[in-house]
Amino acid sequence: MSADTVARSNGKTAAKSEKPSKVGAAATWADDRLGLAGLAKKNLRKVFPDHWSFMLGEIALWSFVVLLLTGVFLSLWYRPSMAEIVYDGSYSPLRGLEMSEAYASSLHISFDIRGGLLMRQVHHWAAMIFIASMFVHMMRVYFTGAFRKPRELNWVIGCLLLILGTLEGFTGYSLPDDLLSGTGIRAADGFMKSIPVIGTYASFFLFGGEFPGDAIIPRLYTVHVLLIPGVLLALIAAHMLLLVYHKHTQWPGPGRTEGNVVGFPMLPVYAAKAGGFFFIVFGVLTLMGGIISINPVWAYGPYNPAEVTAGSQPDWYMGWPDGALRIMPGIESHFFGLTLSWNVLLPIIVLPGVMFTILLMLPFIESWITQDKRDHHLLQRPRNAPTRTATMVALMTFIGLLWAAGGNDILAIKMNLSINQITYFIRAAVFIGPVIAFIITRRWCISLQRHDNEKLLHGYESGIIMRDAQGGYSERHLPLPLERAYTLTARDRDEVFVPQLTTDDNGVSSPTARKDKLRGRLSQLWYGDNVQKPTRDELDEAHHHAELEHAHEVAMSGHSADGHQFDGREESVSDNQLSSR
Repeated sequence: MSADTVARSNGKTAAKSEKPSKVGAAATWADDRLGLAGLAKKNLRKVFPDHWSFMLGEIALWSFVVLLLTGVFLSLWYRPSMAEIVYDGSYSPLRGLEMSEAYASSLHISFDIRGGLLMRQVHHWAAMIFIASMFVHMMRVYFTGAFRKPRELNWVIGCLLLILGTLEGFTGYSLPDDLLSGTGIRAADGFMKSIPVIGTYASFFLFGGEFPGDAIIPRLYTVHVLLIPGVLLALIAAHMLLLVYHKHTQWPGPGRTEGNVVGFPMLPVYAAKAGGFFFIVFGVLTLMGGIISINPVWAYGPYNPAEVTAGSQPDWYMGWPDGALRIMPGIESHFFGLTLSWNVLLPIIVLPGVMFTILLMLPFIESWITQDKRDHHLLQRPRNAPTRTATMVALMTFIGLLWAAGGNDILAIKMNLSINQITYFIRAAVFIGPVIAFIITRRWCISLQRHDNEKLLHGYESGIIMRDAQGGYSERHLPLPLERAYTLTARDRDEVFVPQLTTDDNGVSSPTARKDKLRGRLSQLWYGDNVQKPTRDELDEAHHHAELEHAHEVAMSGHSADGHQFDGREESVSDNQLSSR
């Protein structure tokens, strides 16, 4: 080693070369002004827990990355213009037809650009998976209580991402200007016009005149490639920053508390796993785009306002508003020459707004009912929050029934049923089904709580049938492993809110008496039937009883099988270990 590159250290600071490189000098300059070294040192070693359910959010993230990459490719050849031309491209069945430049460019990408059709289909499938994974990820967050303090804001951001992702999907779905997507735009025009007073003005402004106008495709293109993606990127960045700031939630287990995180550091373990998972998602989407056809725009033809595609269906994430529209009775009102189309306004404008408002408010509603102001970093098993779990299942049932209603015509054809009967059935089911789903799910969760307590107090069923001195038979129960028992007991006991006195010593009514009374009733509904985990005294008594019972069996037979010979917990079994009974 030359004298110019000798590293020196005083034992307190890191060794530095006497003649640093240009790269090192640039890094030092940036660190002195931005503090990047300290930030990187803190965050690159940040620990993330490991569980399969956490990958749902990663699927959404990597699908969005695929959307950006494929979208950039498609934007190089797509022409967002409604100018009419005569098609003379490669797809012979459509040659000589008048169509918009937008539709012609979509055909050009599909048939004349190398890899164009693959990119179109990967882009469309990525959009489907992006929204689907956000749906499932949000359900996981709600079912496990990951939205509780201090993560309420992150829940709101996630809801906004879901709304914007849906709008982004609709705008992209409409860009090819084929007959199917044009039918969707025509429906959107009718939805806007159902809004009282401002609806016609909104439609006129958006379309640049009477439908279809000549401005809707360029405007949707701007919204699709600039406006919504920019907001999505900002919200995703905020979502990830809050995730890092609050630290990741984790499932209960030995060594895991509200004050730590057990898992792998960002570098090198988690980064390598996340990078590998990105390529898995990309590969699966590419495989789907290559072998599963989606949105074949050449089969629909160019958009014509006088035509409608038979059996037209929106993308799946728009299916539930479409289903609400299909089952809504044709109700209209007339006031002073103004017509209110309730059959369009309620299912398409009012209902989605109400549903997303409920979704946004769920964490705050639960916090107000339970008065739980603590920070939570450990997740809950869905069975340990029966009312919360049942609430989400009821909402899922409601959405699922509406989604099925969105294909009532297809169901009628495929199942040889009456479309009217399907419609009448779903009209009733959307009110009755969620109530039934709520009751069944809540009782199911409570039963599972009771089953967990039985295992904690009496052990798990070993499959060993024992015969006592009186000739009776019973199954032997073995104590749970300590790790499993710890996991089942690592939850808080629920506390029902009890309202304070409604009046003071002087008989003056409390200003919050009515609100506290309502909160007490809701808290009783929320927690009242829950099965609480056993107390320490109950556990000690149950274990003491089990030890006495085992000792009695040993005394009666001289030796006794512990049951582990049959449950896979003992590596080797000798003949003399088993009871001869």
